[in-house]
Amino acid sequence: MGMFNWTEKSSAVLSQGGVIAPDERLPWPQTAAMGVQHVIAMFGATILAPLLMGFDPNVAILMSGIGTLIFFVVTGGKVPSYLGSSFAFIGVVIAATAYAGKGPNANIGVALGGIIACGVFYTLIGAIVQAVGTGWIERFMPPVVTGAVVAVIGLSLAGIPIKTMAASNFDSWMQVVTFVSVALVAVMTRGMVQRLLILVGLVVATLIYAVLTNGLGLGKPVDLLPIVNAAWVGLPGFAAPVFSANAMLLIAPVAIILVAENLGHLKAVTAMTGKNMDPYMGRAFIGDGIATVVSGAAGGTGVTTYAENIGVMAATKIYSTAVFVIAGLIAVLLGFSPKFGALIQAIPLPVMGGVSIVVFGLIAIAGAKIWVDNKVDFSDNKNLLVAAITLVLGTGDFTLKFGEFALGGIGTATFGAILLYALLNRKPTAKS
Repeated sequence: MGMFNWTEKSSAVLSQGGVIAPDERLPWPQTAAMGVQHVIAMFGATILAPLLMGFDPNVAILMSGIGTLIFFVVTGGKVPSYLGSSFAFIGVVIAATAYAGKGPNANIGVALGGIIACGVFYTLIGAIVQAVGTGWIERFMPPVVTGAVVAVIGLSLAGIPIKTMAASNFDSWMQVVTFVSVALVAVMTRGMVQRLLILVGLVVATLIYAVLTNGLGLGKPVDLLPIVNAAWVGLPGFAAPVFSANAMLLIAPVAIILVAENLGHLKAVTAMTGKNMDPYMGRAFIGDGIATVVSGAAGGTGVTTYAENIGVMAATKIYSTAVFVIAGLIAVLLGFSPKFGALIQAIPLPVMGGVSIVVFGLIAIAGAKIWVDNKVDFSDNKNLLVAAITLVLGTGDFTLKFGEFALGGIGTATFGAILLYALLNRKPTAKS
């Protein structure tokens, strides 16, 4: 197999500030250690997304591992990437299932049908890109559009932690403790700890919560019994999809956001490695699309290439795809540990809420960062109005009904941004 032929490089390359390319690898022990680091990097967000939608986090971890391996095979081992739970699905899944925010999602099947539809749509886009290239995507979705859509995903979720994840004043204060903990870890620490800011902040806040509740009796105590009672090895809670036209139409457009993410990530990897990833763009979309279909079929979340893992690659200068094979295999093993799932479920809701405030905020800012990085010109009215209208449509959950079908918030914002840009871009401006 061509995809398993990595050239081994000694770790001396790294101490000289060198780069490990996608088709190279360090000796296996170091490669394995890097794999563990990538699992930790994707971990916080990959379990947070299913928890916010009422999915089983063990299934999500398992499917992220399987998805990463599928992506590796489809791209021929050429594109270094980890596929984790996508946050782009949270808003539409909550809308499609009317999920209340705590415990298992009773209507998970409908969401899974939508996730599969999204994966199929995404795979088709990949097939078209494979045939004709990416020019058309970049024309319909310039940075002003993708930035606005990504920002909206974060902003449209803002109400969830604030309205539904704090039952009391104590809980609200715990959310403050949590996001302050995460922020302090992000700014005050260095190296690996700083990399894991969400995870470390979450652990710190959970310990503070346990002291205040279990110790001082202030709020709902942390229950450790389910962790003790859970088996070390066992099957995760698989779920079967249900295909409902409404949910499918609501969730399928998320593919557009996944395309924008994946496109951005491949451009980032190209910039960092100096190896042009554009020829693999169609394959990357197809790999991600198939992984999303497989995940949805088993009860997992839709998956996307992970910025967290691209961050780790940027910091370590190790772009070896061998690392992601190891990371995928570790995630598969973790998926089959109910004890691990019970540990995740024991995280107090207000702590999850505080982490959510950070994560959703980071998504919103990631959208703004797309504008800044691409120097979007807001003195041009076309850009100004596309961004302005999109942000309010999404944040305010603007809904349009077409007969029985309702397109809300993220959907109207995504299509609104693309269509508005197409409409406003027709008139030749003096600026362009």
